[in-house]
Amino acid sequence: MTKKTILKGTYCLIIHLKVDSTIEVGKRGSINLKKGYYVYVGSALNSLEARLKRHLSNKKKLFWHVDYLLSHPSSEIKEIVFAVDNGKWECKLASEISKEGIEIIGFGCSDCKCNSHLYQFKDLKKTITICFNSFKNLSLKPKKFDYSLSEIEI
Repeated sequence: MTKKTILKGTYCLIIHLKVDSTIEVGKRGSINLKKGYYVYVGSALNSLEARLKRHLSNKKKLFWHVDYLLSHPSSEIKEIVFAVDNGKWECKLASEISKEGIEIIGFGCSDCKCNSHLYQFKDLKKTITICFNSFKNLSLKPKKFDYSLSEIEI
């Protein structure tokens, strides 16, 4: 039996919100989001593959801010960009993406000093490009997550 490698890393969920929506986000309360594309920056320092699959699942306990957004009926993950790395890059990546996107203040950053880990954009193609470039600006090697694979290929 081979031992499975546990990958660590940082990721961007690119989420399409199809209509203007008010979303209840646990203890944070209601937030109003405009239709468009959003980038959520996260990290998984225990198991990147398990975290990404959790985000893609429709059956999960609502725990993180992004869980509430992803459970909304007008929300859909369009793309996932990630980098495998043992470092703590989440806040630095969020800072890079904040240069181009509109911050949703206080979203996804309750355990750090960032203003946000969720950013609004208008165009999908530009959003994907910004994510890739943000990883590269930090000397990380971004990849797209292939939903059809049972494991992340590196």
